[in-house]
Amino acid sequence: MSLATLLTLADSRLPIGGHVHSGGVEEAISSGLIRDVASVELYLRRRIRTSGAVAASLAAAVCAGTLDPARADLEADARTPAPAARAASRAQGRGLLRLAKQVWPQAHWPEIAPRPHLSTVFGMVGATAGASPEEIAGVVVYTTMTGAATAAQRLLALDPAAVAACTIRLTEVCDRTARQATKALAALSDPLQDVLAERHLTREMPLFAS
Repeated sequence: MSLATLLTLADSRLPIGGHVHSGGVEEAISSGLIRDVASVELYLRRRIRTSGAVAASLAAAVCAGTLDPARADLEADARTPAPAARAASRAQGRGLLRLAKQVWPQAHWPEIAPRPHLSTVFGMVGATAGASPEEIAGVVVYTTMTGAATAAQRLLALDPAAVAACTIRLTEVCDRTARQATKALAALSDPLQDVLAERHLTREMPLFAS
């Protein structure tokens, strides 16, 4: 896969609905868990190592052809305890699949659920576009981090340069997580993110969908 294609897939402007999801950040801020750049960095590090690692490992396995997309969707469900988090993943997965079918109209897209998990579709896109499993894992980890980082910046009116510096400090963690994701399916969970996802559903007039 070309570098430009990889960068496009990792771009927050990709029209798959990611901009309306905060990855639990909105609820974490409301709960007082995130207050500044330092706490944002701690949250992002945690998110990369848990939900990021899980999603990246599933995408890498689908891309490598060692995990069937339909099975990958079931594995993603099993690794995502919170119904709200599953719904957010499937909403974005549907958006990415819709985009992918326009970009690669001649490709064969397996028959899967109407709203597949985002990790499943990233794996399918990686295989179609000729990405390596580690490359697509890297895209998944990166977007897991930057989506939450951007939400924190907007909600707390943080200095964009400070948030960017934070994400750059985390690049080594991202790279290491992506490499590890190609070795085996991750089976991690984060009760905090599950609680935040479910609690978000009861908020009045939330700014983000999740």
